[in-house]
Amino acid sequence: MKKYAMILLTTVITGSLMLSGCGKNAEQDNSSSDSHAASTGEMHHSDSGELPEGIQVKNNPTYPVGSQAVMSADHMQGMKGAEATIVGAYETTAYAVSYTPTTGGDPVKNHKWVIQEEIQDYTDQPYAAGAEVVLNADHMPGMKGAKATIDSAEQTTVYMVDYTPTTGGDPVKNHKWVTEEELSAK
Repeated sequence: MKKYAMILLTTVITGSLMLSGCGKNAEQDNSSSDSHAASTGEMHHSDSGELPEGIQVKNNPTYPVGSQAVMSADHMQGMKGAEATIVGAYETTAYAVSYTPTTGGDPVKNHKWVIQEEIQDYTDQPYAAGAEVVLNADHMPGMKGAKATIDSAEQTTVYMVDYTPTTGGDPVKNHKWVTEEELSAK
């Protein structure tokens, strides 16, 4: 009987360890895919409304604070077509970047968006595609302090927005960032 109990206990423990390992790998895969994980719908985006030092508020933005707009961005599942409430509007350079999270995992490709003021030791001059930088942005786990390559850059107005995903789920607060080109009048 003792032998049977030991075999059963060993099987249960081994199975538990295997299942917990699988869950962890799936979570890592989802958090490190391209952009904001549009293909998987998973992203653990920070909802901090904290702004980077040096950011400039946009005077007379197309979409003023408190107004609503429809998003065409698809950074995250449920974003495209969602109604956004504008929380802030800022004039800056927005970058799509590729980086490997400091927490490990697969490289993130074409993450949209990191802004000029979220790059370590940034200057007033925009970075060109191909430039290597260190990120101060903390939108997602493993982003802050990561070495990144600039994929593209555009001088634009970026918006911080609140919205409820079209796929359902909890409202998203203080999403950073949506560019003016990714918004349209309601």
